[in-house]
Amino acid sequence: MSNDQVVKLKYGAKLKTLKSYMTGLFLSLLLTFTAFILVGEHLLSNAALYITITALAVAQLFAQVLCFLRLNMTGEGRWNSMAFIFTFLVVFVLVGGSLWIMYNLNVNMM
Repeated sequence: MSNDQVVKLKYGAKLKTLKSYMTGLFLSLLLTFTAFILVGEHLLSNAALYITITALAVAQLFAQVLCFLRLNMTGEGRWNSMAFIFTFLVVFVLVGGSLWIMYNLNVNMM
């Protein structure tokens, strides 16, 4: 094994494979074009379209995290995954808290 492969295994990332990248590319393109067609052709009502676009965005996030970032829950990769989850949690709290504050300001100022 080369030194580069040892470093990658040490920090929990799987080795780069063409199959992983091609799978990620295919899934990303499929999800993007699905969203593009749904919006472009107005195939759903507005409420259903918002929900579907959000679900497609979350699915694309997971596809890219698994295929391109190669996060996993093995013993070596658990710390990388926990850092990603913590970052997602912090962003969720910041965005959710900001929206909550703006909503309460709007209600109390009117």
